[in-house]
Formats: sequence, structure tokens, C-alpha cells
Amino acid sequence: MHGDAYSVSRSFRNAHASSRRFYLVNMRFICDALFEIVKSKMIPSALDHIDQIIAAPGKRLALFLDYDGTLTPIVSRPEKASLSDSMRETVWALAARAPVAILSGRDLDDIRQRVHIDGIVYAGSHGFDIAGPRGLRKQVAAEIVPIIDAAEKELNEKLAGIRGVMLERKRFSIAAHYRQAHESDTIKVQRAVNEVEAHYCKLRLLLGKKVYELQPDVDWDKGRAVVWILESLVQDRRGVFPIYIGDDLTDEDAFDAIRERGIGILVSEQPCSTAARYMLRDPAEVEQFLRKLIASLRVI
Repeated sequence: MHGDAYSVSRSFRNAHASSRRFYLVNMRFICDALFEIVKSKMIPSALDHIDQIIAAPGKRLALFLDYDGTLTPIVSRPEKASLSDSMRETVWALAARAPVAILSGRDLDDIRQRVHIDGIVYAGSHGFDIAGPRGLRKQVAAEIVPIIDAAEKELNEKLAGIRGVMLERKRFSIAAHYRQAHESDTIKVQRAVNEVEAHYCKLRLLLGKKVYELQPDVDWDKGRAVVWILESLVQDRRGVFPIYIGDDLTDEDAFDAIRERGIGILVSEQPCSTAARYMLRDPAEVEQFLRKLIASLRVI
């Protein structure tokens, strides 16, 4: 009797050990597979390839920079995203050596005041509103502004009562920020924005980091804006090597636009699908990269 019980107990232990080994082997296999997937999506660091980036073009560099999440960290409220003195000094020194443009989803006046550097190009509202030195100026889809006015009123009514949602009106778009909203309310925000978009056929929905944005539904984006700025600033754009640094989905259009003639650099701590060639982890690495560029360039 005792022998049978011992035999059963030993068999149970062996089966349990075998099962555990099988589980561990499979977990190791799964972890290895996931690591390979993540590694396949990783792109090299721009800091590790600074020499190739500087030496490759043999042309004059032009820098295009996003603001939120690129020059400044992402913060809980948009108005709190201030440019550090160190980053401002870095961009100023860069602008003394190469053409610089700041492209942002913010209003033109807002981004210009926050960066506060003369002699560079500013593109607000994701490139719909551009201003720069020597009278450089362009606005796209200004005729749709009255429609945005009406959409803003309707969206404001639909979002009333949802705590933590901030509606930001820009000249060429409306942004519904929901970073501070309760997770259970995000579907309400999405539904409200979708309903307004469906009501106004001349508007389109833009997805950002914890923000839904409605803007004119025209053939224009940050990529088109970058190309227009290049053509406006330089007579022979074949002699210019553009570098675009950004962190958001809207920056992918710019990465695509310069893929054949320049370099896109994604700012992200996580691997993801992108048209950019290199990546930097955060604004601190962006500043480090820009300072390395400055050290290699002469004042113009």
C-alpha cells in the first residue's frame, strides 16, 4: 500500500517536473521570438552614427524639428511644455550654422513665442501656417476656417461634462486633449470627435499622443510643408541634405517626404514601425545629437 502511494507520488512529481520544464522551454522560446520581433523593429541610434550622418551628404545641412516630444518632453498640459534654456541655446547655435525650421501642431504664434529665436522658419498647425525670414509666408486652406469655427462649437457642446478633456482651438484645427481624462471616458471623447468629423466633410481626423485633432481635409501635411520650405529657402534643393527629427505620427509624412534626399530621425523610447532611418530616445538625446552637429558645422 505504502509502495503504491510512493509510486503514485513519485510519478506525480516527475510529471509535474516534466510539465514545468516544458513550460519553461516554451516560455524561453516565446521570449526569444518576441525579442527577435522587437529587435527587427529597432532602428539604429543617430548618436551612434553621427559621423556617417555628417559625412554622407557632402551637401549643406538643413534641420527640421518638431517641438512637443522632440525639443521638449511630453507634459500633462500643453501650456506647460516650455523650452529649456539649454535647448534654446542649442537651437540658436544650430541656426547660426544651418537653415532651421520648427514644425509643430501648435498655433504659429504659440510656437514662435515658445522658441523665441529670430531668423528661422516656423510652421504651425502641422504645416498649414508658415512664416520665416525675408517675408516667407504661406497659409493653406484658410477658406475652411469658418467651418472649423462651427465644428469647434459643436465639439465643445459634445465634450461638455467629460472631466479632464481640454479643447484647444488653433487657427487651422481643433484639438481635443484627453491625457487627463479617466480611461473609461476616452471612448466618449472618440465618439464625439468622430461624430463631428462625420458632420463636416471638409475636415479630417488626425491622431496624436492622447489627442484627437480635426483639420482641413486637403492635400497638405508636414511632408508637403517641408518640401515647400526647402524649395522656398534654397534655389537648388539638390545641394541641401535635410534632417527631420520628430516623435509623432504626423512626423511620418515628413520622414516619407525626405526619405530619398535626407534622413528622418524618430524620437521614441520604444521600437515601432517608422519611415525614419534613425532614432533618438528622448529630447535629452536630441539635444546631445544637435550639439554634436553644431561641433561639426561652421558658422554661416
